[in-house]
Amino acid sequence: MSFEKRLKKNRGRRKSRVRGKIRGTAQRPRLSVFRSTRYIYAQAIDDDAGKTLAAISSLAGEVRDDLKGRKKIDAAYEVGRHIARRLLADNVTEAVYDRGSYLYHGRVKALADGARHEGLKI
Repeated sequence: MSFEKRLKKNRGRRKSRVRGKIRGTAQRPRLSVFRSTRYIYAQAIDDDAGKTLAAISSLAGEVRDDLKGRKKIDAAYEVGRHIARRLLADNVTEAVYDRGSYLYHGRVKALADGARHEGLKI
C-alpha cells in the first residue's frame, strides 16, 4: 500500500473515531474544522437538521484583509473569533468542537482559542 493510501485510510479512521463521539444540535452545534496546508475552514453544523448554521475560512473577505502578512496560526485564531461572532449573533452560546482527524495542537487549537475569546463555550 502506498504512503498516500495509508495516510488517507488512517485519517479517515481517526476522523470517524472523533465524529462517532460527538453530535451537534441547534442549541449546541458541531464546530467542524478543516485545515489545508495554506488555509483553515470552520463550520457550525446542526446534525439533527443536517444544516450548516455558519461557515467561514481564512479566504473570506472580512478575514483575509486582516491577515495580510500574518502567520497561519494567527489566521486560525481570527477565523475562530469570526465564527464565534456569527454564532453569538444567532443566539448560539455553546458548541461541540470537532477537530476531525487533526491533533488538538497548533492551528486547530488556535481556532478554538479564538472562539473562546469571543465568548463561545466549547
